[in-house]
Amino acid sequence: MTELTTTAAQLRARIIANSHKSATPHLGSCLSCVDILTALYFSVLRINPEQPDDPLRDRCILSKGHGAPALFQVLAERGYYPHELMDNYGEDGGVFAEHPPTPEHLPGIEAATGSLGHGLPIGLGMALAGRVNQHVYNVYVVLGDGECNEGSVWESAMMASSQGASNLYVIVDFNKWQATGRSQDVLSLDPLVDKWRAFGWNAVETDGHDIAALLEVLNQFPSKNGKPTAIIAHTIKGKGVSFMEDDNNWHYRIPTVDEVEQAKRELGVAE
Repeated sequence: MTELTTTAAQLRARIIANSHKSATPHLGSCLSCVDILTALYFSVLRINPEQPDDPLRDRCILSKGHGAPALFQVLAERGYYPHELMDNYGEDGGVFAEHPPTPEHLPGIEAATGSLGHGLPIGLGMALAGRVNQHVYNVYVVLGDGECNEGSVWESAMMASSQGASNLYVIVDFNKWQATGRSQDVLSLDPLVDKWRAFGWNAVETDGHDIAALLEVLNQFPSKNGKPTAIIAHTIKGKGVSFMEDDNNWHYRIPTVDEVEQAKRELGVAE
């Protein structure tokens, strides 16, 4: 896992530098999901960046759309477009905004998200469409824990289990924060893993920053028991940088030049 861990550190450094350059927020939310996205895009998803519209590709939807800067960096590193394309991030006329655009604007994007609670319904539709079309692929949806407050998430969860959507996977980036406070204080989610099980899903918990553990869990359920799968990935908002970890101010703050350099040193990235 050393290679993937190094990749995740490099991605974190680029996300932080990009936040400073473009004066765009949501750093904490981006850093908490980097390891999840790295595991998916570099080891799990059956995808080909040269054929982004392959009907048999696996699909991944970042439903917590405010984590888009992380997804954009992952897609660039995976080869969907050159890193240089991100030089105009956040600028008028550019293709990059603070949330994922519609798929026709950027290869590798499966759905425009950011209005929370929409990603799972879309992913369920894709999973069921695969069944109708007799196409074999999996659909992975990355949710935020605060996003699990949305009723549309649980409507989709009920529908998915009742339809036996065994090619549908949810990974919850459980970083314990929402925009304005602790998730537990805003609307209690515990016991989250038991909730998914009660809705008819396979459900497990894991360390969302241990890529080896993530891969083990993602490969644990071979979609044979007729149930969709939910992975509750325990994460830390701002993971990887000491002065950002578990500090919800970094949901909005923009790093200074000195903070960018300190973050790079902590991440062991010279670029």
